[in-house]
Amino acid sequence: MYSVAELQKYRETPSGTDLLVHVPGQIGELLLKKGIRTAEIRLDDGRQISVAQRKKIYATIRDIAGYTGYMPEEEKEWLKYLHISRTGEAYFSLSTCSMDTAREFINTILEYAIEHGIPLSERGVERADDIGKYLFYCIKHKKCAVCGRDGEIHHVDAIGMGRDRRTVDDSNSRKICLCRTHHTIAHQRGMKAFEQMYHVYGIVIQADSRLPMMETLNDISQFVTL
Repeated sequence: MYSVAELQKYRETPSGTDLLVHVPGQIGELLLKKGIRTAEIRLDDGRQISVAQRKKIYATIRDIAGYTGYMPEEEKEWLKYLHISRTGEAYFSLSTCSMDTAREFINTILEYAIEHGIPLSERGVERADDIGKYLFYCIKHKKCAVCGRDGEIHHVDAIGMGRDRRTVDDSNSRKICLCRTHHTIAHQRGMKAFEQMYHVYGIVIQADSRLPMMETLNDISQFVTL
């Protein structure tokens, strides 16, 4: 579910910031039924799409169009609607959209290219606006983060000799997806040198934990009205 929410109040605490938000519609039943305790919040600071973002978007669209056989303009519109269907965003223009919308659109079209094995004219990491998301998509779809070929998971933090990978909890270990060639290079050169050479790195993927609500928000006297 995606919804544009209105920020009404905030309260800063030693551990972070509590937000009081208003979401249009009645979603209480959904929250209870699905046991939803976490949500992604993206703050739009009003800045418009940058020249670098637009360049990455159009280069990636051209690569995808070259693979699918569609004209770039047709591919652009199709990818926009793919993004809208996945995120719930409103229709947008690549001339005037926000930097946040551009970043999320780059994420969508990069994942599409990775998922379908579409070759890019330059390394995927060079097209990413959010490198962490790019590395996650490579792991999710088992594609090499360096070259885009089929890959396998490389554990940056060693599990240890003789331990069964099927039973070891590696949820807090850094991982990266690499093809056999780049997997071998990472072992030969060491991960630090490998990261400097290819500008990719291992990431920790946390499972979506069902965190308990930290406290009730019935008392909002300490919140600052926006």
